Formats: sequence, C-alpha cells, structure tokens
Amino acid sequence: MKIMVIGGGGREHAIIKKLKENKTVEKIYALPGNGGMARDAVVTGIGAKELDKICDFARDNAIDYAVVAPDDPLVLGCVDRLEAMGVPCFGPRANAAIIEGSKVFSKGLMKKYGIPTAEYSVFDSAEAAYEYLKDAPIPTVIKADGLALGKGVIIASTREEALAAVKEIMQEGKFGASGNRIVIEEFLTGPEVSVLAFTDGTTVKPMVSSMDHKRAHDGDTGLNTGGMGTVAPNPYYTESIAEECMEKIFLPTIRAMKAEGREFRGCLYFGLMLTADGPKVIEYNCRFGDPETQVVLPLLRSDLLTVMMATTEGTLADCPVEFSEGSAACVIMASAGYPEAYKSGYEITIPEDIKDEVYVAGARLEDGRLLTAGGRVLGVSAVAHTLDGAVKLAYERCKRVSFENAFYRHDIGARALMAKKGS
Repeated sequence: MKIMVIGGGGREHAIIKKLKENKTVEKIYALPGNGGMARDAVVTGIGAKELDKICDFARDNAIDYAVVAPDDPLVLGCVDRLEAMGVPCFGPRANAAIIEGSKVFSKGLMKKYGIPTAEYSVFDSAEAAYEYLKDAPIPTVIKADGLALGKGVIIASTREEALAAVKEIMQEGKFGASGNRIVIEEFLTGPEVSVLAFTDGTTVKPMVSSMDHKRAHDGDTGLNTGGMGTVAPNPYYTESIAEECMEKIFLPTIRAMKAEGREFRGCLYFGLMLTADGPKVIEYNCRFGDPETQVVLPLLRSDLLTVMMATTEGTLADCPVEFSEGSAACVIMASAGYPEAYKSGYEITIPEDIKDEVYVAGARLEDGRLLTAGGRVLGVSAVAHTLDGAVKLAYERCKRVSFENAFYRHDIGARALMAKKGS
C-alpha cells in the first residue's frame, strides 16, 4: 500500500513510525513532512492546507489510503475532497471536524445533549463581553471560537486580565477571524486528563490515557505552549472514572454527532478535567493530540493501519485495539525563547541507536545536516515497565540529543509520579 500522511510535526512522525510496522505498507509520503522524517517517509514539502496540491498528489501517486492528522485540513474539508476522488481516509469530514473548529458549536452540542462541561456564555461583541465581565466569577476562562494553533485559550486570574484577554482576542485580532466570537466559561479545577479515542461513528475504543504539560518551564510556570511533554497512562484516570467517561461523555458525544447528521470517524480527543462533581469536558479535538500521540502510539500493541481502516470502513467493533501494560514518557526539546521569539538554524545531533525513539517536529535538512526550524524541535520518548523507568530513560536520552539553544523541562511526569505514590 502507498499511504500519505498529511502534516509535518512530531505527531505525524509518531504516526508514520507506527504505520511502518505494517508489512503491507510499501511507501509513506509526508505532506509536508519535515527534515527529521526523511528516514521514515518521503518528504514532499506540500503544505497541509494546500488541498488542491494534496489531491493532485494523491491522484498522481495512486495513493491507497490517506491519514489527515492536523486540525486545519480537517476543518477545511481535506477528507471530503479525497473521499470524493475515491481515496479512503482516516479522519472526520468537515461537518464533523467542526467539533474542534468551533468552540461555540461544541459547547452548544454538550449543552443540548447533557454532556458534562463548564458553564459558559457566548459573545459576538467585545462590548457585550466587557459588560458580562463586570460581575462574572473570577478566575474565568476565555476562548476564541475558532482554531488558534492550540493557543486560543486564556485563563484570567483577575478581572483586569479577563478584560485584557477580550480586547486582545476580539479587538486587536490576536487570533484573526477565529476570535470574532468568544466563549467565556466557568473556571474548573481538578486533574486534567487527555483521552484519545478511535471511533467509526458508532463504536468508541479509547486509547490509553495521558497527561500533558502545557507550561513552558518547570513547576508549571511560564507561558502556555503546544505541550512540553507527556506521560501515559495518567494515574488520575482510574478504571471507574474511565467507565463513567464512557457512559456520560464518550458514547453520548458520538451519538450526539450522529444525531446532528455529523457522523464522526477517526480520532476524537477528549480533554477532560476530573472535578469534584465528576469528569467534565474542557475541549474536544478532531484529531490525535500533540504530544500525546508520542506516548500513546508507542504503547499500542494492535496494528495502527488495521485500526485506522476499521474506523474508515465502519468495522471498529470487530477490530481489537490493545495496549501494553507499560508506561511511556516524552520530553519535548524546544528552542530557547519558545513559545515567543526564538532562533533557528542550529545543527541537531541524534545518536543512531535512539533515532527510533525521537519524534522530530521542527527541523529541516540542509546539505545533509538536520537543522532546527521551529519552536518545539523534537520529542524524546521512552517506554518502560514503570512510569518512573520511562521518565528516567527519556531524560537519559535527552542528554544524548543536542542542538545549540535547546531547552526542556526537567519535571515531566513529576505530578504523575506523586499521584501514583499517593494512590
């Protein structure tokens, strides 16, 4: 089989590495890919939002199956376009990808179908939002309606911060048209859990849970990022909580989407908070999370391509989805200054014996050298029998990977390990 994977980050690198395990895979193309993927796939440089070029490439290269990984092409209808050409895809069509593409839509869906989430209000004008914030409970959470590279959420600890967030999003256009409408919602507290789930629109098969670390620096300080590291499984996500989530969140969401004429097939990401009142949805994503994918897929025992095709074909109920009993950790190595200004173009050195455990996100090839070309440059992963063992091994490997200007957190997994000791 000839497969193309749309996207160019660490998540896509993890997907490609896992797809390679299937013996029927003859060739994998990455669109656009990045320089660090060149040993695992044919890197094309075609942008993930260049739908015309993507469709032309699929036709010209007789692609048998496509995996559309990022949010933008999914929301833009990449799956719809490819399916219309006869190319089967992993990922939701545009009318289902709206579950991530519009926070107003997803909050409305949860309200209509009784899926537990934070209380909220929707605003189309800054003036109305300012008026509401005069008496709103603080802290509060302010979200741009549309896609914003995972950064369209501001937690305001004071009324002044809340007003500034509205001004930044709605009047100064920090996130462009994505901020034309905003959601202001109740601030929830409790452990956060990420759960990715395969679904064919009827059956839901959750993957192993994970814990992301969003803040840039140790001790959960600094700015929010796209994620500085992950561990799996998440110790807060017990068997009883998993059963509750399946009954009250996962299946109701899939059934709600089908009832709305928006059948969801692919990977649905549930961002959860385990509150004193039970688990609640913080957000949905219409695709694999990054960097959650980099710890979840290494623990997948089942063949990824087989599972993906079952979601496409509507046969997931008959397809085993099994995970190993071990633990995984991934530490993101970033360029100093990320998520704000940073310098690129530094050579990356990755020892040959650990290249299979490194997922490259922001890098380019130049004259045979791999150079940094992004904020989050790569993720260093490890799998072990215990969480402690996985974390230690990931950090040992980090010390062996080098590029000038590199920085990473030194406490990935610390909260999870404390939770395990306390349980």
